[in-house]
Amino acid sequence: MISVGIVGGTGYTGSELLRLLVRHPCIALRAVTSRAEAGTAIAEHYTALRGLTDLSFSAPEAARLAECDLVFFATPNGTAMQEASQLLDSGVRVIDLAADFRLKDVELWQRWYGQTHAAPALVDEAVYGLPELNRRAIAGARLVANPGCYPTAVTLGLLPLLEAGVVDANRVIADVKSGVSGAGRKASTALLMAECGESFKAYSVSGHRHQPEIQENLKRALGMDVGLTFVPHLLPMVRGIEATLYATRLQPDHELAETDLTALYQKRYQDEPFVDVLPSATSVETRSVRGTNLCRVAVTEPQGAGVVVVQSVIDNLVKGAAGQAVQNMNIMFGWEETTGLALSALAP
Repeated sequence: MISVGIVGGTGYTGSELLRLLVRHPCIALRAVTSRAEAGTAIAEHYTALRGLTDLSFSAPEAARLAECDLVFFATPNGTAMQEASQLLDSGVRVIDLAADFRLKDVELWQRWYGQTHAAPALVDEAVYGLPELNRRAIAGARLVANPGCYPTAVTLGLLPLLEAGVVDANRVIADVKSGVSGAGRKASTALLMAECGESFKAYSVSGHRHQPEIQENLKRALGMDVGLTFVPHLLPMVRGIEATLYATRLQPDHELAETDLTALYQKRYQDEPFVDVLPSATSVETRSVRGTNLCRVAVTEPQGAGVVVVQSVIDNLVKGAAGQAVQNMNIMFGWEETTGLALSALAP
């Protein structure tokens, strides 16, 4: 049994962490911080957790986080990098659900996130927390950078194709859609129901901060750059990400060109508890993963026309955030990876 703290317990990822951790058999929640709600019982703020925890929110200064074995940061970008060093020096392991340690190129990070990095010395040490790519390194990590939601769906969708070399890595297209919870729990006119309901739009078409994260993932796996066009969209729903991915198949004289695509994915993910490869003709829906830590994927080549289409769906708050963070915790402490994450989807 380990003691766990959460910095930032009132955002969407913080509340999702609470939902998962209050039933986790190997941890005891020690502190959950919130400046605005300090002193308020967690079960009063989140009535869904009544009877599951007696904790109240703490002010960060009073949380005694250094006495924890592990601390999650479910905070905006720029918070964990201010506080992680002190916790690590105290022997506390850290998982950051924001983007502070995801990119190895500090100058690139500063350009995309618009602030000076406060802990560049920790960037090299931080392990990128995508288990399907970095499981061994995660196990021994002190500091884990939990992946972004878009990068999780896109990376898992593309990895088998690119690793096997059956598509052109110079021209890959990611057409990705997200529910509004992906923007976080903040007041924003653009996220009002009257603004985003009954509507659908692309945004950040000229460049989104998750693109360099995806490209860095793929380069880490392949040892080469990937030419990626990434366009995110906002859907009028609360949870879910659907990534439709397009890549040009190489000519038949390539040694792997005749590989059955679904079999390729099944082989790559056969030992992955949270990636479910569906038959190519299966409808891939976000509701099939709602509330779960699963990524479901299907791959096909429509009409054999030379373009491979991959569909990848996740719940952005679970496999795209809090669930993946718990999966990383399980790996870091040597527990069964699925502990606390045996969740079935909420349907309808």
